[in-house]
Amino acid sequence: MSAPPLKKPTVTEREARQVAEAAREQDWRKPSFGKELFLGRFRLDLIHPHPLPTDEAVRRGEQFLTKLRAFCETEVDAALIEREARIPDAVINGLKELGALGMKIDPKYGGLGLTQVYYNKALALVGSASPAVGVLLSAHQSIGVPQPLKLFGTPEQKQRFLPRCARTDISAFLLTEPDVGSDPARLATSAVPDGDDYVLDGVKLWTTNGVVADLLVVMARVPRSEGHRGGITAFVVEADSPGITVENRNAFMGLRGIENGVTRFHQVRVPAANRIGPEGVGLKIALTTLNTGRLSLPASCVAAGKWSLKIAREWSAAREQWGRPIAHHEAVGAKISFIAATTFALEAVLDLSSQMADEDRNDIRIEGALAKLIASELGWRMADELVQIRGGRGFETAASLAARGEKAVPAEQVLRDLRINRIFEGSTEIMHLLIAREAVDAHLSVAGDLIDPDKSLQDKARAGANAGVFYAKWLPKLVAGPGQLPSSYAEFKHGVDLSPHLRHVERHSRKLARSTFYAMSRWQGRMETKQAFLGRIVDIGAELFAMSAACVRAELLRSRGENGREAYQLADAFCRQSRIRVDELFGRLWSNTDDVDGKVVKGVMSGTYEWLEQGVVDPSGDGPWIADTTPGPSERANVHRRIR
Repeated sequence: MSAPPLKKPTVTEREARQVAEAAREQDWRKPSFGKELFLGRFRLDLIHPHPLPTDEAVRRGEQFLTKLRAFCETEVDAALIEREARIPDAVINGLKELGALGMKIDPKYGGLGLTQVYYNKALALVGSASPAVGVLLSAHQSIGVPQPLKLFGTPEQKQRFLPRCARTDISAFLLTEPDVGSDPARLATSAVPDGDDYVLDGVKLWTTNGVVADLLVVMARVPRSEGHRGGITAFVVEADSPGITVENRNAFMGLRGIENGVTRFHQVRVPAANRIGPEGVGLKIALTTLNTGRLSLPASCVAAGKWSLKIAREWSAAREQWGRPIAHHEAVGAKISFIAATTFALEAVLDLSSQMADEDRNDIRIEGALAKLIASELGWRMADELVQIRGGRGFETAASLAARGEKAVPAEQVLRDLRINRIFEGSTEIMHLLIAREAVDAHLSVAGDLIDPDKSLQDKARAGANAGVFYAKWLPKLVAGPGQLPSSYAEFKHGVDLSPHLRHVERHSRKLARSTFYAMSRWQGRMETKQAFLGRIVDIGAELFAMSAACVRAELLRSRGENGREAYQLADAFCRQSRIRVDELFGRLWSNTDDVDGKVVKGVMSGTYEWLEQGVVDPSGDGPWIADTTPGPSERANVHRRIR
């Protein structure tokens, strides 16, 4: 007897938080540079000397990059993809022949077995040729079928699906729903047990690769019943299964070639053998997959930064104003310096995080999230600065430039393409909350019961005693450290002196920890509602991490005789720019408009300021804000297409 279909969940904010908390990794079994940084402990030894790939990993990776570069230069027409909003099938088939679908898949399953470092280098390379192609490969391997199976799949599942993913089959990851984003407690797609199968019903939105996918990772809610613990669960689903309809291919302001759609499931039967992991651990699988999966976004930002720097340099030398090239005007020069220094730092963050992921010595859940956060924000700003440097030509499309006889530079397209990075795989606002939760984990572990309204007085008393022991040892260590000694980090002085920046990181790591402790003492149980404050705390941590990575990378390049002097100059420039941002963020921790903003929001939502909206016309079309997702058969044509 099968369980009845699920009704759409209605959950409170507290219940939603409990679901998210249950899905996160609870333990810290490995050291974490990011975790220590937020606790006021600058563990430079965890990242310096800079970890390096093996000679074999370099050989295999460089060999593939050579082939991929040749393919991108001869077979990928970025202008065509932008114009037609579609990647030609021939390009995708060519990538399959190269083995690009299996970059991260073990060779024993037909993949290339590249490291995370070289996988990201490949994504940066192909993304520079066409961001849409980069997204297709990333969605397939970073969050699609290969990564969850690598981490959680059974030997039988790996043998069944990974050879297909390595060579022929495109995969997609389906979590988001029209009314469910970063609050998965409200997930409505159901997977009802029925014999040896599960029966899926529901609608998924923004299914990147979903329009052309052969295999899907689907997150669905299993109802609790006899013999079934229930909960959000992950499944591998054949995309051509009866009852699956791709109802729409979505269009966006950027990434116009991506195959992103709306997928409806109606009575879709999925064998229990296709379930990834036990019932109820789907969110844990998703979050663990994203620990490294998010690194694909910094890769695209690094690629955009490198290209932006090239265009800024060439254009600023060619364009003259008031008797000299615009690069020699301070207003433009500052923008070029920002792009160069930031590109260097973001590549340092990406390579360091990726190499730590490859070595698996450290827990990188915070580092990967920080990399995604700072790269998506600064990457967007670099593209915006390039458009400004180009002036009117930056706002003009590449096609229009070419039509009137000028170099077809797609600056405005890069700006559009990069904008989504601040939203998907965790928006900046959600990343702030996720990272903040990890950053205060040590505090909640010892003092969480003190601020939990559901805990008894006995529990609170016990927590108070534990907290007293922890803070008696921890707080005194935040008073002084190596950052106050002028001789600290002297090994980072070679012509340009980077040691002051590392001392700055050490001092401000302790200051960050003190600020967090003070805020918890001040707001206690209300701390989780102080999202603006937590966002600034996380942004400070991201800047400190980036400064650390930039200095370590500069020293690595110097020690290997690879543009060391120039690397030191770029690291110095980035750290000086970053320190200004850090000082501003610290100032805004306690001097801000958060309370005033809250009052204005209440006024806006109550209609108090509705008069301010008068005098315009709303060109929006008719229709509901959120589309209907009532389960049932599809009433639309299936736009799914397979690429063979």
